[in-house]
Amino acid sequence: MSDHHASLTTVAAWIAAADSLIITAGAGMGVDSGLPDFRGPGGFWASYPALGKRKLRFNDIANPESFKIRPRLAWGFYGHRLQLYRDTSPYAGFGLLKKWAYKKLHGAFVYTSNVDGHFQKAGFSESRVIECHGSIHHLQCLAPCNDHIRPATGLRTYIDAEACEWLTSLPACPDCDGMARPNILMFDDWEWLPHRRDLQLARYRQWPAL
Repeated sequence: MSDHHASLTTVAAWIAAADSLIITAGAGMGVDSGLPDFRGPGGFWASYPALGKRKLRFNDIANPESFKIRPRLAWGFYGHRLQLYRDTSPYAGFGLLKKWAYKKLHGAFVYTSNVDGHFQKAGFSESRVIECHGSIHHLQCLAPCNDHIRPATGLRTYIDAEACEWLTSLPACPDCDGMARPNILMFDDWEWLPHRRDLQLARYRQWPAL
């Protein structure tokens, strides 16, 4: 038996014996579902050539300032991602993890840096997921004028995919009529509202498995 096979056998035994699971997941889960990989300017610009033509890197567009200086481009980028995440189905690995969790006395808790909401879409309970960078499926005020976080369920996306630009009226905060933004932790982001994530962390601390 190779060392690699022995290691897999050991890990499988640990999983089988556990009464609960903590699942940590990053961008690889999304890539396996067919979502783009933003690793390096090359990977990012391959997915968003309109931003490549402007020499805008991921961190150039994924920050609150971009919503102020180039709002249609910023919302074009995030609006495209929102619709893409809505339209993409989680790959089979999510189902496998859910199957493992179902067999455990205390189930599983998910800690993910992904903002796509695919664990919930795959059937994991909202009350058992921590999204440490927030979620694209929720909005907040850009300013922000208050601490309200709202679902983006009713937000319809109108994107010129070739230009990566939002075409209609920009999403607005219903309280101050200023611009709304995704409730995602971005680069150089001092306006992100974290209390939805904080509530998720509080639920984790109350998990019976701890």
